[in-house]
Amino acid sequence: MTLSPRRVGLLVAGLVAAAGPGLAQQSPVSSTRGTPSYPIDVAAADRPVARAIRTGRHLVIDARLDEPEWQLAEPLTDFVQQLPETGRPARFRTVARVLYDSSHIYIAAENFDPEPRRAITAGLERDFASTNSDIFAVAFDTFLDRRNSFLFIVNPHGAVRDEQTFNDSRSIVEAWEGVIDLQTAFTDSSWVVELRIPLTTLRFDATKPIQDWGMNLLRRVRRANETSYWAPLDRQHRIHRMSRAGTLTGLEGLRQGRNLQIKPSIVTGRSTGAQVPASALGSRIDAGLDLKYGVTPSLTLDATVNTDFSQVDVDQLQVNLTRFSLFQSERREFFIENAGVFTFGDVRERSYRMGASLSDFTFFNSRQIGLTADGRPIPILGGARLTGRIGGFDAGLLEMQTEGALGQPAENFAVVRLKRNLFGNSDVGVLLANRQATEGPASWSRSVGLDANLRPSASVVINSYLALNDASGEDADGLAARASVAYRDALWNSSVMWKRVSEDFNPGIGFVRRRAMQQWYGTVGLHVRPPVAWISELSPYVEANYLTDLSSRLDTRTVTAALDVSFRPDGELQLEASDEFDRLTTPFTVAAGHTIPSGSYAFQRVGIRYGTGTGRALSGSLGVSTGGFYDGDRTNWNAALTWRASYRLRLEGTAQRNAVTLPGGDFTADLIGGRLRYAWSPRLFGSAYLQYNTQTHSFVTNARLSYRWAPLSDIFLVYTERQDTDLDVRNERSVAVKVTRMVGF
Repeated sequence: MTLSPRRVGLLVAGLVAAAGPGLAQQSPVSSTRGTPSYPIDVAAADRPVARAIRTGRHLVIDARLDEPEWQLAEPLTDFVQQLPETGRPARFRTVARVLYDSSHIYIAAENFDPEPRRAITAGLERDFASTNSDIFAVAFDTFLDRRNSFLFIVNPHGAVRDEQTFNDSRSIVEAWEGVIDLQTAFTDSSWVVELRIPLTTLRFDATKPIQDWGMNLLRRVRRANETSYWAPLDRQHRIHRMSRAGTLTGLEGLRQGRNLQIKPSIVTGRSTGAQVPASALGSRIDAGLDLKYGVTPSLTLDATVNTDFSQVDVDQLQVNLTRFSLFQSERREFFIENAGVFTFGDVRERSYRMGASLSDFTFFNSRQIGLTADGRPIPILGGARLTGRIGGFDAGLLEMQTEGALGQPAENFAVVRLKRNLFGNSDVGVLLANRQATEGPASWSRSVGLDANLRPSASVVINSYLALNDASGEDADGLAARASVAYRDALWNSSVMWKRVSEDFNPGIGFVRRRAMQQWYGTVGLHVRPPVAWISELSPYVEANYLTDLSSRLDTRTVTAALDVSFRPDGELQLEASDEFDRLTTPFTVAAGHTIPSGSYAFQRVGIRYGTGTGRALSGSLGVSTGGFYDGDRTNWNAALTWRASYRLRLEGTAQRNAVTLPGGDFTADLIGGRLRYAWSPRLFGSAYLQYNTQTHSFVTNARLSYRWAPLSDIFLVYTERQDTDLDVRNERSVAVKVTRMVGF
């Protein structure tokens, strides 16, 4: 591949930090400044500091907090509201404490509530929907780099959600799991949580005899819509905004351990159907092995042999009425963990409107490995991933090998990623990728990219990249480039972006939604908090999206004006009107027998959507949009309803209808889904999901029972069926049992 070094305008910048008062256990500002005046300015306030207290014995995790060591620990209180009244003291008091020994971190919190039994629990499953629940959460920045974190969220009935986050909230890895012991209990005036986190669950620099960690604590009271923080944050930020976290000091003599985990697995099952690979048809029994090893305190090796993902939920069906492919999110744990290291493409900053996202372009899309374009699995022989830090660099190395199946040859995939942190929360990096057939005719695709994600101030972010690829049988290198600048503070939200993608740009391990285009995007919006008792925030904005071909001829234009209204105590209304233009150089098919001819089209659309607060037992949303659709009209209805019958049982339903009128005939494209979730305990959980898409005539059933019988060790029973209702063909019917056992050293 020929890569000419052109000047890459890799501009620079940023750190979106909405802050919080220097709130430790004392007051939200430095104690030398006297009593603060509320509401405080969370963007200007000092960050809190707390000292961890060492305990000489192994504490019993029972949520009783009756050991004398807990009374010696420093009480962390004076939490400050993020919602509903930013900068004011929390109405619901929280008292947290932190202890440690050489092998564990202990966290306890008394979450005071005059009616603690009214605390809302969204579910008992691991990785429950935390926005719908009362929670207590802690985030640790173990390297004190103010960028990355390990996050643990607990609800009143003892379910845990754990995540790994990167780049100061930019990337969140929800599939990360760590060993953790916890217990919750109710008293007459509070619900109490006690956690013990083995240090082998975390990564830190054990060579430092004394170290400080970044830390933030979160309390949410869902029925009152109150969210408060120990190190306060403005509304657009989350707990993993580590650049605005507090500091936990005085950790001494921490032992990392060997950090070696081996997880063998056994899978047995039976599969039939027209789209099942020949190698997977019939009954089978197989074994696999996953390994995780801490090579250094900051560098982790993950390896997998004979990989099987039968326990993973099926892909969500989607209605596609565009002429471009739709992006599907990765759902397989091996690829999700530490995925933030490999992120490259149309990154978005939380709470910013950016004009593009990773669903438009991602340079490394792991779904290219072991899956066909329509989501059917291709056997993976094995692979390895090395992620972490090497010197001043965030580093990632991935190597995978697949078998030949479903018309695809056996292939090798290799990715190298390096990022250099600059100025605290900025970074520049490079990504190299190679995809190569290891059988049959020679076939390969190679890519290289440079990117910069920089934050020159607390409110400005600048994202840019230059990416090139070359492939066997192609005469020209493909190229993609982007530069964008965004500004976001408590009032203003604005950004501009330029992007260019060549016709030949086709990275072999990436996803590109649209090629042969240039894009200009701009938006200006406000976030107004009016002195109205029943309105929390008004957010009007306008945005313009202008796309041309490579000769600057207009292809697509969309101008939108919108207003979002957030209500107290909960609920949101969205209003939108758009003026659109689209030029088609070739016809495209939107549904069987319905084609949009080539030509130029101008049309307008309006829409409205309302959603209730998710903390209610019965919650939902309803939206409708209507207007032109090329040379016809389209009305879209979408609805979602969730009934939380109890903290054990939840029922969810979604429905979408697209009624399209075209000169050549009318049609509807409907998408219907339903899910049942039931938890017997935080360790035993079942779910069933049904989906039906009339556009593709797909009916999918997926049911799963999972039991965590030991730390990070599971038993899964999974049933999946995929039916083509138009041809009356069963594409897949499978049942599988998977047993894993994690052994730590």
